[in-house]
Amino acid sequence: MGRLPSLAAEILTSAATGIALSALERAEMMVQPTWLVMLAWASLFVVLASAIVVVVDQFVFGYRQPVKIMEIVWPATALYLGPAAVLTYRKWGRPQSPRWLDRHGNPPRASRHAPTTIQTYHCATHCTLGVIIATPITYGVGLEIFGSTLWPEVVGDYVGAVAIGVAFRYSTEAHTGGRRAWAAIRKFFRGDLLTVSVFEFALLGWLALMHFLVFHDTLRPSSPVFWLIIQVGLIIGFFAAWPPTLLLIRRGVKTELLGTPR
Repeated sequence: MGRLPSLAAEILTSAATGIALSALERAEMMVQPTWLVMLAWASLFVVLASAIVVVVDQFVFGYRQPVKIMEIVWPATALYLGPAAVLTYRKWGRPQSPRWLDRHGNPPRASRHAPTTIQTYHCATHCTLGVIIATPITYGVGLEIFGSTLWPEVVGDYVGAVAIGVAFRYSTEAHTGGRRAWAAIRKFFRGDLLTVSVFEFALLGWLALMHFLVFHDTLRPSSPVFWLIIQVGLIIGFFAAWPPTLLLIRRGVKTELLGTPR
């Protein structure tokens, strides 16, 4: 008889949990209509296919990049710009490969906007990889700040972008030992931090808008709509980061224009 009250309590608790989950699922269905889910799946398919096209061209067809970091930058750019990234890769990236130069000679003349665009791709890659790595971690651990999962994502995305940016600088640094690490950190803070910060501010502002005003804390990384929102935010971040990148280039702060057409 003593077990009956506790058993009843467990049943009621399970039922309440099921009702809460059902309510959350219904809320997600309300804010994620079928057309939006289908659009999200279609967008994910297009950007993933675009990234695969670039990877195959580089590693299967042999159009390797002289600056190895660009072999990460081009596919990462395709993860949010999709076919537009493939077009700029074929216009500015592919002609830089030794294979292309051996076959065709000098590369075609690049647009005057190519250096700024490619350098923005660099910093955008820091943020893109930061989001891809940090977001599942913060949601998987279940971190919350002020009762919301958004703020841990904000912190994680920014820290991830900075860490990846320093790692990119470290990989291209000629110094050895501790001097290499300090040189990479100095170059990142001098040449990349402003662009990364502007990009992240634009991206995270968009995510906050969607989080609080549109989806009301119902989106999760398991939803394709979540990644569609991330993709749109990355595009917004790219356009926001383009002007400060141009400013840094014109002021001579960005002196190493890695991966730009020769």
